[in-house]
Amino acid sequence: MATEGEKGQVKLLGVTLSPFVVRVCIALALKGIDYEFIQEHFLHPKSELLLKSNPVHKKVPVLIHNGKPICESMIIVQYIEEAWGNKGPNLMPKDPYERAIARFWAAFVDDKLFPSMQAALLGQGGQLQKAVEESVTNFLLIEEALRTNHCFAGKVYFGGDEIGLIDIALGGLSAFIKGVEKATESVLIDPEKMPLLSAWMDRFCKIDVVKEVMPDPAEYISVRRARMISPPTAN
Repeated sequence: MATEGEKGQVKLLGVTLSPFVVRVCIALALKGIDYEFIQEHFLHPKSELLLKSNPVHKKVPVLIHNGKPICESMIIVQYIEEAWGNKGPNLMPKDPYERAIARFWAAFVDDKLFPSMQAALLGQGGQLQKAVEESVTNFLLIEEALRTNHCFAGKVYFGGDEIGLIDIALGGLSAFIKGVEKATESVLIDPEKMPLLSAWMDRFCKIDVVKEVMPDPAEYISVRRARMISPPTAN
């Protein structure tokens, strides 16, 4: 198990603009894990190391720990918690039920919310409007969970007093969310309709470790469009 200062044991293959890479960077920072960041590039061919480390999806992020690659952002975050559970805050609840609920909503972010926002970014006309409405509906479901689910209600973060799995899953997309709002001239998180979610987003984005790794929304959207391909699928 790596400790601070042992950079050679922990490497992260990523792109600084990727919201999925941001998730992993936040988790590593919260745990105080020292690592080597190996930059991939949106506009350049994928490196041999990336293709070797993730031969199935060929996408970032990939965490390499003691020479062993782990792929998919939320799988990596859970691995970080299990491998360095004695360091920093707990990223996963200790209670089995609350842990299952955290996994459910993290999966909701990737399986429902992100695809709807991606469709909004790529859509035009009626398709755009439909995707925006679907995105808002998904955010409203999260707002309702913040209000009524006893695992979250009245707490500072989804994880309680500290950032947890859902915070990282959703918060890692915050620059992407703001970029989609700007690109589509829409409001996805309305403070009047979603006061709890809006307040949570403000708190999350003000955390130092988050501010240090969060990309500029306009830059992210600009690069994606320059490449003329759709944004990355959830990884």
